[in-house]
Amino acid sequence: MGHVLTIAQQKGGAGKTTLAVNLAVGFARAGKSVALMDIDPQGSAGRWFMTRVESMDDPRIDFSTASAWGVSYECRKLADAHDIVIIDTPPKADSDLRPALRAADLVLIPVATSHVDLWAVEAVLDLTERAEKPALMVMTRARPGTRLAADVAEKAAEMQAMVATGAMANRVVYAETLGQGRSVLEAPKSPAHTEVQALVDEIAAILSR
Repeated sequence: MGHVLTIAQQKGGAGKTTLAVNLAVGFARAGKSVALMDIDPQGSAGRWFMTRVESMDDPRIDFSTASAWGVSYECRKLADAHDIVIIDTPPKADSDLRPALRAADLVLIPVATSHVDLWAVEAVLDLTERAEKPALMVMTRARPGTRLAADVAEKAAEMQAMVATGAMANRVVYAETLGQGRSVLEAPKSPAHTEVQALVDEIAAILSR
């Protein structure tokens, strides 16, 4: 049975899909079979995957979609056949999110480096706690070394959720590769490589505990 990662955040624009697709490629490059499930009606992860299919043949990553009520069934099928299942969810924290949380081995909560994003985390953390699932907050669009970044990291730690050591900085290459159906790991080597690889390694270590 594979591990299920649910990526959830109430606020839109926090980098959910960017995190999802980069982790999918990262785990695939590590030799894992990966399934990406998009349950967000916007379908950004699905568009990324179709763009990828048109530009390359990569059998290591499968794709699926489901409505909220179908998540549990679809997730069981995918987890039986893959090492890693990554669920990209809608930007909301309500009953539609609960099946994806219940299916998760680990909930990843992307937080862009702003207080508004941090405030939006509380509802997701509340649902995660009710589902009795571990959560890992991941800083996205980070600007390392700024006073705001330090403040947000401190407040995140106070919420009593795990905070990833690794973070995704605010880099153009993330948006560029997303639109091309690729990951930053498939672009010319840059600091973003190190960021994504560090997150993949950190998440893999948590899953293996």
